[in-house]
Amino acid sequence: MHFKEIIGHQQVKDHLLQTVQDNRVSHAQLFLGPEGSGSLALALAYAQYINCENPSPTDSCGQCSACLKYQKLIHPDLHFSYPFFASGEKDVATVYVEEWRKAFLENPYLGLTNWRNQLDAGNKQANINIAEAHDIIKKLSLKSFEAEYKVLIMWLPEYLDVQGNALLKLIEEPPAKTLFLLVAENQDKILNTIISRTQLVKIFKLGHQDVKSFLIADKGLSEERAHEIAFIADGNIQTAIDLLEEDTNPYFNLLINWLRFVVTDAGLQLIRTSEEDLSKLGRENQKNFLIYAINMLRQIVLLQQGLHDLVLIQGQELDFVKKFSDNFQLEQLEAAIELLEKTHYKVERNANPKILFLDLSLQLVLIFKYKTIPQGTQYI
Repeated sequence: MHFKEIIGHQQVKDHLLQTVQDNRVSHAQLFLGPEGSGSLALALAYAQYINCENPSPTDSCGQCSACLKYQKLIHPDLHFSYPFFASGEKDVATVYVEEWRKAFLENPYLGLTNWRNQLDAGNKQANINIAEAHDIIKKLSLKSFEAEYKVLIMWLPEYLDVQGNALLKLIEEPPAKTLFLLVAENQDKILNTIISRTQLVKIFKLGHQDVKSFLIADKGLSEERAHEIAFIADGNIQTAIDLLEEDTNPYFNLLINWLRFVVTDAGLQLIRTSEEDLSKLGRENQKNFLIYAINMLRQIVLLQQGLHDLVLIQGQELDFVKKFSDNFQLEQLEAAIELLEKTHYKVERNANPKILFLDLSLQLVLIFKYKTIPQGTQYI
């Protein structure tokens, strides 16, 4: 993986390159960025650059023995750890390494759902188990085969749980020339004892234009279609790739109908929409729908504030935003956005979707129909 292959993040790339050139490579680093932002790809490009035999000031050479093996994920001093769906207590990540290589090489921006689909996971929970922690200790205690650095890239250490305590001493005092790169999406779910032993590399979500340019250049989309998908994806390349399979925006009509029922307080239709449409989307689509709804309301706020240059939508979406902005106040929109964000948080934590979306709908009725803005404990 070359830095030049990764979308955006030039400031982060420059920082990583500088640490190598200044010989200030921290032995344990936490790449923290949202799903689909490219944090995993950045970690791999960084490791490849460190072990490249002929690096340039801006990237690895891509031609030396180390680079060729890194690009196929088969370098003997490159190790991966990731959540998997163990069929036995002794399963470790290397059992699934072929599936991992295939999934990553097809899509370096993959999310956990995409990874789950590569495996026969069933209803099993993703986990990085104690057997994997012990296997990491064993692998990293060995001398390197070829490269200057042994590298462990751990994707989603959030799933390490208390097993991570077994790695604390190794992370804090690793063997010489051993590099830990942890790639996470949610800092709150990582053990504090691990966070305190790592140097943070903050990676922000990709911008609208970055995603749009990727879809045009790499996927051959028209500018209009790329613009539409980039808006829905909200910086998540994995979501953008998933949306390529859709012929049209899958969320616009659903959002319009739902909000129409909300502002008219159509109780039966709200119940039906919550139970038959929203709750059956599936967790990832529910999250994407909520993000889309949040972004649409934010576009209304921008329009109301006269920031027309920042409005990203067009066509029928823009017509809807203009009509909606004429009928509702900023206070209502801000309360609705906050409510949608809290609902997104609850969807991530597997709340009951029927109850969750019906409750959301009824609270939005209070905001938009009756102009009742929740306050204090009333919001709980």
